Amino acid sequence: MGVAARVAVKTIRLMNSAVDMAALAAIMLLAAIGCYALWDSGQVYQAADAALYEIYKPTIQDEGLSFRELQAINPDVFAWLTVYGTNIDYPVVQGRDNMKYVNTSAEGRYSLSGAIFLDKNCSRDFSDFSHILYGHHMEKKTMFGEIGSFSGKGYFDARRYGSLYYGGLEHGLEFFAFVHADAYDTAVFRVKIAKPEERQAYLGLLLERALHTRDIGIAAGDRIVLLSTCSSASTNGRDILVGRITDELFDDPFRVGEMVGDKGRLAEGAPFGSCVEIPVWALVAGAGLLLAALLLLPFAIMKRRRS
Repeated sequence: MGVAARVAVKTIRLMNSAVDMAALAAIMLLAAIGCYALWDSGQVYQAADAALYEIYKPTIQDEGLSFRELQAINPDVFAWLTVYGTNIDYPVVQGRDNMKYVNTSAEGRYSLSGAIFLDKNCSRDFSDFSHILYGHHMEKKTMFGEIGSFSGKGYFDARRYGSLYYGGLEHGLEFFAFVHADAYDTAVFRVKIAKPEERQAYLGLLLERALHTRDIGIAAGDRIVLLSTCSSASTNGRDILVGRITDELFDDPFRVGEMVGDKGRLAEGAPFGSCVEIPVWALVAGAGLLLAALLLLPFAIMKRRRS
């Protein structure tokens, strides 16, 4: 074999080795990206877990001390929302605008899962006629991820009550409608409705648009709250659970082995940005990249050995 031929063979081998190394590096990079995607998604869901806030939930035993500790961390915290039979059990905040808590937690830290927040145009003492609470629609039943489940009649029928703590007292919530609407439907997303006739017309609109309703004798003199989150059912869709705020407290039928009061209720007598859900495709993509890397790695190793 001549010198030129040996040089050519050596060059080809070096090129094959470089290609193999590049392929192996690409596979390892895919594996790293897949692992990071899975880890990052897990971190987002973990940050949204209601259990992280449980230590701050107001109870009669500590006379709301734990809740005031959270308020000391973030003064924008002013209420606590619980929907019986779900994982919705979170502090409520209100910012100067409706964008701050899209990516900020109730503790005031940056978080993709955001927080449950009251529309900036609503009163913190819930003295208005209508109030809107926004939250991300997330998988794994975190934040407002379970609101969409109320589209099922059985789910809606079984989950009638909740509670709303504010102003040092706990109040009852009685849910009477589940509505699917467009994020930019100003007829649905309304606050500061003053005239009794306009309030009655608004209630009629909600009941007319509702997928499910419950007759609780709702009237223009009541105070209502809309729990709004994004929906995959339609473009710009929003799922909305509508309830009445009452001074009456309701038993939690999903609480096992306890009666209401055992944990000490403190009772004395869109169109905005909260529509960014953590997509399932992120988990699927991460798992897919990792699987592809694991499947390709043996072939890369075998090819390198043969060369």
